[in-house]
Amino acid sequence: MTRFKILCCLLLTYHLNDGKKIKGHKGAVNTGQSIVLALKESYVTSSIFRMFLEGEDNCTLDPLQLHTLTSCGFNSSNPLIIITHGWSVDGMMESWVHRLATAMKSNLMNINVVITDWLSLAHQHYPKAAQSTRTVGKDIAHLLHSLQVHYQFPFKKVHLIGYSLGAHISGFAGSNLESSEKIGRITGLDPAGPLFEGMSPTDRLSPDDAEFVDAIHTFTQEHLGLSVGIKQAVAHYDFYPNGGDFQPGCDLHNIYEHISQYGLLGFEQTVKCAHERSVHLFIDSLMNKDKQSMAYRCSGKSAFEKGVCLDCRKNRCNTLGYNIRKVRSSTSKRLYLNTRSRMPFKLYHYQFRITCVNQMEGIEPSLTISLTGTKEESGDLPITITEKILGNKTYTFLITLDKDLGDLMLLKLHWEGSAMWKNMWNRVQTIIPWGGRRGKPTLTVGRISIKAGDTQERTSFCPMTNDGQQVEVSQDKVFVRCKEETPKHHRRRHQNRHVVP
Repeated sequence: MTRFKILCCLLLTYHLNDGKKIKGHKGAVNTGQSIVLALKESYVTSSIFRMFLEGEDNCTLDPLQLHTLTSCGFNSSNPLIIITHGWSVDGMMESWVHRLATAMKSNLMNINVVITDWLSLAHQHYPKAAQSTRTVGKDIAHLLHSLQVHYQFPFKKVHLIGYSLGAHISGFAGSNLESSEKIGRITGLDPAGPLFEGMSPTDRLSPDDAEFVDAIHTFTQEHLGLSVGIKQAVAHYDFYPNGGDFQPGCDLHNIYEHISQYGLLGFEQTVKCAHERSVHLFIDSLMNKDKQSMAYRCSGKSAFEKGVCLDCRKNRCNTLGYNIRKVRSSTSKRLYLNTRSRMPFKLYHYQFRITCVNQMEGIEPSLTISLTGTKEESGDLPITITEKILGNKTYTFLITLDKDLGDLMLLKLHWEGSAMWKNMWNRVQTIIPWGGRRGKPTLTVGRISIKAGDTQERTSFCPMTNDGQQVEVSQDKVFVRCKEETPKHHRRRHQNRHVVP
């Protein structure tokens, strides 16, 4: 894996060695004069805009030739989605563009889908391509202004979707509109990091560029000060699947498969895997409407993995992808979630919380739980407590499953002591056989609960039998759903519970 990371750095460094940071206001031009976006015959666009039709057909739009808009089937009554690609290594339009456009047309009713083709500028050394993002952003802004002048098409009906450099292009398009009205929405799919990380909001995609901005970060792994995708928050809602640094299914061993399939371009495919995952997560949100991925606001990956962030109060959670709830905020919200390695990417998140009553010196218990719900069973789920067990302390863990268990009804807990500890106990039993159960160590547990992220329902569990809440080494202890004896608003004061009859 280390060699793979070094190769990624070398690839980026090669294309950045002659690059400089792109500075200046998004709306600035070399002459220092302000950009006037009034429609003029003299304006020459550097980009090609193609109306996406059914199948493989595209129709080229010319903002200065109104008949092309009509002949290509543009309908001013429908919303407009503009898809913009990123940096190009081979000068070819990547296959994900067609897949995303197809997913939009087939799953959304009555929309206009336009593809921005800026390959002539994107197929350059990375610094030159990055510098061209302002030019392409201006081209998109000019197209939108043309639609507004000739069709009275409102900017609020526009959704720009940009991948990598295309995300920043979309931002520049929004800031180039000299209008009090903003673009309705911009979605950044793993916005490019090099030459944009750490820059001011005017020099990259930012929440100011549209009424609502969301971003999905999937390859922010930093090496030698560089990361393919931007790490900092750039939107109203910034999603970090699997922590945002890397993605499952994009590991080093995949490079051999890619090389055998793509030859020398196999390395490029491996590098793109995590970066391009942002696109496929967005497509997944369109294709699998019954399996929308929920993400949760959290301070960082480490806190999220501890399971302490599955809270949806006050807009602390949101849906990743097209169906996001568009809630504007004054500050960027960072949301985290875990996903599968392939489509459908959704995982169900659960918070497992257990209180240990007794203190245990020198023992690191390895717990295994299994859950049974009204729909499915989880199978065995290992829970490792890496810290010292203290009395009356609550421990929280994150559990992710690829299936919905339904309403939780039963929990089985198994405490597996370490091999060394078990051998020591067996020797004691051999030497002092009359010690019996009395000397066997027990783990006394207090409150046990599971919270489902999707439903926000918390389920408490009580012992199935009346022998208390002591768990012995190598013993299976069964807990069932509790029924509170007191009303909900008294639960904090009263912890008495009994088993549902």
